[in-house]
Amino acid sequence: MRIEARAFELLTDDLTIAAVGAAQVGPTPTWAAYQDWLAHGYAADMTYLTRPDAVERRADPRIILPETHTVLVVAAPYASAPHPSLSPLHGRVSRYAWGADYHQWLLRDLETLVQRLTAMHGPFPYRCYVDTGPVLERAWARAAGLGWIGKNANLIHSRLGSYLFLGVALLGLELEPSPARRLPHCGHCMRCLEACPTGALVAPQVVDARRCIAYLTIEHRGAIPPELRSLLGAWIFGCDVCQEVCPWNRKPLAIHESMPAPPTATLDLIELLTMRETDFRMRFRHTPLWRATWQGLARNAAVVLGNLHDPAARPVLQQAAANHPAPLVREHAAWALTQLP
Repeated sequence: MRIEARAFELLTDDLTIAAVGAAQVGPTPTWAAYQDWLAHGYAADMTYLTRPDAVERRADPRIILPETHTVLVVAAPYASAPHPSLSPLHGRVSRYAWGADYHQWLLRDLETLVQRLTAMHGPFPYRCYVDTGPVLERAWARAAGLGWIGKNANLIHSRLGSYLFLGVALLGLELEPSPARRLPHCGHCMRCLEACPTGALVAPQVVDARRCIAYLTIEHRGAIPPELRSLLGAWIFGCDVCQEVCPWNRKPLAIHESMPAPPTATLDLIELLTMRETDFRMRFRHTPLWRATWQGLARNAAVVLGNLHDPAARPVLQQAAANHPAPLVREHAAWALTQLP
């Protein structure tokens, strides 16, 4: 069954979705590369990626939903205002976390799109995922013609760049795949690999999560390796470096260059380090920063305070090193004190 691109535009006109593609179901295109990535230990401690059952289901969407005929992929852009200059004793937040939690609003819009397809073609089984299911979203986005995998391992859309949230719907409906077209590529550009502060991009399209600032500040639950702490710079949550330097993001970012960044683009490190867990829950429960956990965000705050080398942080770091309820935070606060002049 064929649905023209214009029809998808009409179906998503009032949604956050900016691009839609469809691929015929089959074995996951990058399955061998994914297995190799896991074998090298690049998934770090993300057990939701390495559990045998989760690994098996990523091999083919039909293991999740046997009735699947089509893998529908949607993209919603989040390119926005430039990163603001840092106020004293503040840390940077990755651009994707400046707004509401995308898992919620993009999933809602994706399910709305599927319901509109149901209204057109009758009921069919489906599953919708926004980073919550055992699906290799970028592989299927490429298969659906939405872009190519850049050397920074992100999907790059020729018009929207790589600041994209992706959603996947497994459909028990047979749609004609998006037409194959010749896509651009990264060419000889190596800016992302050269700019990565920790060397996490160990090869084009290959990220070693054990060294990735986004992993260390969001997913990692233990101590940040001492040799990597100073390399985090001012990043309190996530990292945008490999996308900031990408030439394919110039135009998407330029559209917003006159806009002010929201207050959530940077965070007060002293506040984070001294915040009670109950206050963390109240403030961040419905934001992407919830993922880092209360003690993880406080741990990150301690590291960044050490990296800023501002003596004004000494009293709060001394207090945290001696009395913070979390041993993890006490350890990192003590390290940060050694970095101050």
